[in-house]
Amino acid sequence: MLDDRDEMHEADMPAAGVPGAPDADTVRAIEAIVLVAVEPVPADLLAQLLEMPIMVIERLCHELAASYDEAGHGFQLVKVAGGYRFQSHADLSPYVERFLLDGQRARMSGAALETLAIVAYKQPISRGQVASIRGVDPDGVLRTLQARGYITEVARDSGPGQAILFGTTASFLEKLGVDSLADLPPIAEFVPGPDVVEALEHGLRVEPNAPDAG
Repeated sequence: MLDDRDEMHEADMPAAGVPGAPDADTVRAIEAIVLVAVEPVPADLLAQLLEMPIMVIERLCHELAASYDEAGHGFQLVKVAGGYRFQSHADLSPYVERFLLDGQRARMSGAALETLAIVAYKQPISRGQVASIRGVDPDGVLRTLQARGYITEVARDSGPGQAILFGTTASFLEKLGVDSLADLPPIAEFVPGPDVVEALEHGLRVEPNAPDAG
């Protein structure tokens, strides 16, 4: 009888080496917290709230995300901007976009998108450097991007004048749906190859008129 009791107690104990092994309530708590959070929830905050090791929280979130994908849900658990959040599945974006105010959202202009891309790939970057790349004064666009929370002042240039240097924010990563700048697609994917550049140059080149024969 004593041996049976020992086996029962042993079965009820958390897994060896993992203090406070997670149970169904832990998983449900993660789902509840991430669901009501306005911003992505960092793993260390979840670990603190649930009194679990960070590595266990990370594993659970990874397993949850995989289970949602396998079940074919219309939402995903993703890690963006250093934390976890729920978001709609990428292949359902046409329906979500149609739902969101039917195109009445304030859209960013082409100039703003171009400037934001320059800051994202070249940061930290000064106003003057953005102007030299775009060929126009970027002041108004930079102010708009700052107001929307996509870029911010991150440093000062060490050179003469100590120009303000801009960089992207966590809100930018969140809106884009990536965890870090390292997840941005390589800029080379958007640059035409040398053969295309050569063809463009040839097409734009002004050839001198050939001298009249005779």
